[in-house]
Amino acid sequence: MKKRILGNGLEVSAIGLGCMGMTHGFGKPSDQEEMIKLIQDAFKAGITMFDSAEVYQGADEQGNILYNEDLLGEALKPYRDQVVIATKCGIKMADGKQVLDARPEVIRESLEGSLKRLQTDYVDLYYLHRVDPNTPIEVVAQTMKELLAEGKIRHWGLSEAGIETIKKAHAICPLSVVESEYSIMWRSPEKELLPLLKELNIGFVPFAPLGKGFLTGTIDVAATFPATDTRSKQPRFKQEAMAANAKLLDVVKEVAAKHNATPAQIALAWLLAQGDNIVPIPGSRKLGRIEENIKSSGIELTKDDLDIIEQALDGVDLVLDRWDPNSPNAKRVGK
Repeated sequence: MKKRILGNGLEVSAIGLGCMGMTHGFGKPSDQEEMIKLIQDAFKAGITMFDSAEVYQGADEQGNILYNEDLLGEALKPYRDQVVIATKCGIKMADGKQVLDARPEVIRESLEGSLKRLQTDYVDLYYLHRVDPNTPIEVVAQTMKELLAEGKIRHWGLSEAGIETIKKAHAICPLSVVESEYSIMWRSPEKELLPLLKELNIGFVPFAPLGKGFLTGTIDVAATFPATDTRSKQPRFKQEAMAANAKLLDVVKEVAAKHNATPAQIALAWLLAQGDNIVPIPGSRKLGRIEENIKSSGIELTKDDLDIIEQALDGVDLVLDRWDPNSPNAKRVGK
């Protein structure tokens, strides 16, 4: 696995592993022992960056809370000094709903809980999961600066933050990473975010780099999703939207055939080609998929390949809305 440097010295594998779906967001949580082994196998296959969050919680059949961080803590304990663990604060569960809270005392409380679940005394990369409109970002940055000085975190980042927020935070305590959605399907970060991150030497970690599974080419355009799957709430996963977006997938498959690769590998190779400060974190609950994703780091797309994809994007009318504009998820992005 090739390595990349994020920000001012955070070295990670060129492909990371998003662990959210193991407990949260994509239906019922998976068997916990199986996921612990999967995380260990992913490390042995070459992945060194593992992404989680305090709020990535599920429940077993008895109603017991299953924390995603518990999986990483147990799985990575034998390899702690060889891996980068990323987790997040700023979203709390209250009465079954997500609440934004980034007050300094809450960040510290969250971090202590994460450290305990992760079975470690430091977090390599600690994100503010979403910007809390009731807590100035300058206050958050100062808190992170203190945690860095205390050795409890080694790098910090922002997730789905707006341009001005990033600038203000970075001026107080330099950011190593910003995380947001980015893929062939969703290219909004190219307008302002990517140029700013390059200017400030901040790494970029795209989540949903495979369009939440769509770019793998394995989702039937007639599929429906259960209420426990976040895709059931996203306009782009309505059947008519998926049918329209399949035109892009056809082009990705065409490029994949040239490289004897899968659509997922081409989608990830495309992301890696957009800048050497980019490290995507596709998620999976299957080792075969993880190994497939890892191989994308060895695919070098030619200028012709990139031009073909670019021309296809210009010529296809895609349906890409992530969220209903009035939904809570939509209202807390880019603040």
